[in-house]
Amino acid sequence: MNARFTSRDVIAMTGITPRQLQWWDERAIVRPAREGHRRLYAMEDLVEVAVICELRRRGFSLQRVRKVMRFLQREFGKRLAETVSGASDYHLLTDGTSLYLETSAQQIVDILKNARQPMLAICLSDTVRQVRAVIRSGKKENRPARASLRKGKKAS
Repeated sequence: MNARFTSRDVIAMTGITPRQLQWWDERAIVRPAREGHRRLYAMEDLVEVAVICELRRRGFSLQRVRKVMRFLQREFGKRLAETVSGASDYHLLTDGTSLYLETSAQQIVDILKNARQPMLAICLSDTVRQVRAVIRSGKKENRPARASLRKGKKAS
């Protein structure tokens, strides 16, 4: 998918505010391509915005989000959407201090069993699938599609 999305498209699909999107670009959290003054987001950028939105909804500070995104880039060595496109489900788990990236259900259960405090788990693969489903359905301006990425529900 080589689709490119304007800031307005990204805002409509994710529910992020225009200022947040601009600020994330200024802080190099998500760096879209430029065409003059317009920001153009690739599907990979949209996936990262969706993951960041999910982390923010779960109470992560922007500093913590940056740490998570750097961890994912180091761990994968390539863009999140490229890595998570395989058959395995990637789960990000954190207790607020440590980060774990797991693909095995048994490893996830072991981490949860041994955790001394509550753990937050996010399925990165689900986020990527949701973004792709919204893009494929061509519902960039459709209200149910926007709700699907904002609330973590699958588009129908």
